[in-house]
Amino acid sequence: MFREFRLILFIAITFVQIELLCGALPNVILVMADDLGIGDITPTNPNSKIKTPHLQKMANEGMTFLDAHSPSSVCTPTRYGLLTGRYCWRTRIARGVLSGRSEHLIPKDRPTLGHLMKGGGYNTAMIGKWHLGWDWAKKKNKIDFTQPVKNGPDINGFDYYYGHCGSLDMPPYVWVDTGKITAKPNREEGVTKAQDRYGWYRKGPIGDDFKIDEVLPHLFGKSFHYIVNHSAGPSKDEPFFMYLALPAPHTPIVPVPPFKGASNLNPYADFVMQIDYHMGELFKVLRKARLDKNTIVMFTSDNGCSPEANFTLLKGKGHDSSGGFRGHKADIYEGGHRVPLLVRWLDHIDGGTSNVATVSLTDIYNTLEEISGQKNKTKGGEDGFSLVPLLNGGKSNDRKSIISHSIGGSFAIREGDWKLCLSRGSGGWSAPRESEAKKKGLPSMQLFNLEDDPGEKNNLVSKHPTRVTSLLQLLQSQVERGRSTPGVQLSNDRKITFLP
Repeated sequence: MFREFRLILFIAITFVQIELLCGALPNVILVMADDLGIGDITPTNPNSKIKTPHLQKMANEGMTFLDAHSPSSVCTPTRYGLLTGRYCWRTRIARGVLSGRSEHLIPKDRPTLGHLMKGGGYNTAMIGKWHLGWDWAKKKNKIDFTQPVKNGPDINGFDYYYGHCGSLDMPPYVWVDTGKITAKPNREEGVTKAQDRYGWYRKGPIGDDFKIDEVLPHLFGKSFHYIVNHSAGPSKDEPFFMYLALPAPHTPIVPVPPFKGASNLNPYADFVMQIDYHMGELFKVLRKARLDKNTIVMFTSDNGCSPEANFTLLKGKGHDSSGGFRGHKADIYEGGHRVPLLVRWLDHIDGGTSNVATVSLTDIYNTLEEISGQKNKTKGGEDGFSLVPLLNGGKSNDRKSIISHSIGGSFAIREGDWKLCLSRGSGGWSAPRESEAKKKGLPSMQLFNLEDDPGEKNNLVSKHPTRVTSLLQLLQSQVERGRSTPGVQLSNDRKITFLP
């Protein structure tokens, strides 16, 4: 009898402990915009001509990181880095991005945020743009849309996913709901640049339920549905992690009324305003579901703004998508990889605060690892450092350096204010491109002091040879060790060369 009582008491206490633990764990929503520049929203650029009141309110209620960086200046490698806490150049992707037909990049034994949060007791969902490859069934080298999709977000730790394969200008244009196509393509569709300067997308198969200009609100709607269902469903006491990967403001730039023309700038600015509106609706949903105070919301971008935004027109109206920094999407310069990062956690983060520590989107893995109360493992988060000390009001964390990567495969390493670019030019799309820089006989490397020269105009490589050597050694060490963090040596997936 006494033994039975003790057993019952033990079970009761255990359930209470589990309840308390679950209650203490916050929900997490990670929102990643696509090609949004650091100069496009007011929290990171007070001089922005684009009105973003909801993101500004988010910043007023949370923390804004002013020196945050995507690990790459283009889509696929950044998304890999975000989900794994590991630089993508350690994989088979030496340059460029995947297509909408590419096979899966992340193997099932590579820990991701999905695996991490699931291991911490979270229900996990991924909604939106994947762009990390999944395996279409093929018949005579053509996609067989009657068969399920394999090796997508499901093998990477997500209980539920709904989205599309690549960028919104990459076919095929079909919705995939946890491995199943919602509607088979019944035609081919596309818009040329000549037809629409902003709204173009490559021709390819498209499903009957896939409406290009409705994709952005549709995905936000799916995320709202997930939140509401979770809060009212059988797993309502289980915390959730939702990764919402937006297809905007990347091409096709397709704002809808009432946002179309609302900026008085151009369609790109209209599209940014539409994103801002939907973020406001997201916070409304959280409040209505009474999840507002126990949900961390993070908002960021995968890289800098694309030239498709029409920089010349925007600058003529006083708007700079790069916020005064040099370069843009694809480049090794700051405009290519310096991105907005806002974090809101009511009653835990002091509202209206900003932090100037140098951070990377690879740090989110380690941050959520700590917040979810999990012990660091050998694999996962190799290139990330927890942001928790910064969110708690600290001025620094353990990160001492950061590595950046361009679309062309150029490296940059930064330590403090010093940044060494291992390229002659932009490493991307802005002038000078590498071929042009080589013809001009420009130095093979560029050294900048960002404190004195945030616009990266004065190459100091010949004036500070000792600094160059030191940064090269630091880069070599982090490449060879297979990680940037302390711990056992790991291997890269390929041989890495970083010298220009």
